[in-house]
Amino acid sequence: MKLTISGSPHIHSGRTTSGDMWRVVIALIPAFIAGLYFFGIGAAIVCATSVATCVLTEYLITRFMLKRPSTIKDGSAVITGILLAMNLPSNIPFWIVIIGAVFSIAIVKMAFGGLGCNIFNPAIAGRVFLLISFPMQMTSWPLPVVNQWNYTDAATGATILSKIKLGEMATEQFDIVSKTLGEAGGSIGEISFAAIIVGFIFLLVTKTIKWYIPVSIVATAAFFSLLVGGNPIIEVMSGGLLLGAVFMATDYVTSPMTKGGMFFYGIMIGLITIIIRHWGVYPEGVSFAILIMNGFTPLINRMFKPTLYGKRRAVGA
Repeated sequence: MKLTISGSPHIHSGRTTSGDMWRVVIALIPAFIAGLYFFGIGAAIVCATSVATCVLTEYLITRFMLKRPSTIKDGSAVITGILLAMNLPSNIPFWIVIIGAVFSIAIVKMAFGGLGCNIFNPAIAGRVFLLISFPMQMTSWPLPVVNQWNYTDAATGATILSKIKLGEMATEQFDIVSKTLGEAGGSIGEISFAAIIVGFIFLLVTKTIKWYIPVSIVATAAFFSLLVGGNPIIEVMSGGLLLGAVFMATDYVTSPMTKGGMFFYGIMIGLITIIIRHWGVYPEGVSFAILIMNGFTPLINRMFKPTLYGKRRAVGA
């Protein structure tokens, strides 16, 4: 009998890790198309640069530093590249994208041993690294203009969350239809609420992810926003809340394994997001919230243990 030992993620079925990775890529297509439609050439350049850099960085490290077979076929580097790009402005200089992509793969993923060994979500960590390192470029959001062919010279403006935080926009001015279809400024991936929902439904139907984490994040953010006097609809539909909840917080490697752990994880991400948005310096807080809870995932897995076969369900499992 041959015993195979490998790192996480572990899926107890006939499914493969690479198969699930590529399903996530498919689920991201609607959001990418929406970003491409409203931001034009800039979205294409940022996404292509990010994906190419992530794939090349992982290939070079596995081939020449780790002396191992290439792992780029599993699709994880492609997902990291797309998700990083989805969290960036479409007018950000390509050299900053390269720095973020190299950091995401080389430092956050491969330095820990590659897929299944990383503590933090590479795309989220790369985005936060760029936000801290290049705050001006990372907070200069291009305005959505159909068939836009300007790249770094695109017209920019504040996001909805920024305007509300600075008192430049009343919550009554929020247009649900515009945000749903994709007519509000922001990152490439958050431009269309409807496109993210389509991807979310695809992931649920194909059983690529479970609903526990995304729903608990959104429900918690909406509830606590209401408690502190905010507008739950704006909190949920604006910024990268839904994008992060669906595509990044559900990362197999950096999220809890049990249902109870997933609910706790999601609740804390939603709570931390609202705390940062209302009392922090940044108008957005999803990336920081997910990154913080990534660090607590090992402890959550110890707290919420799966039920052993033949035993009663453990408390919190």
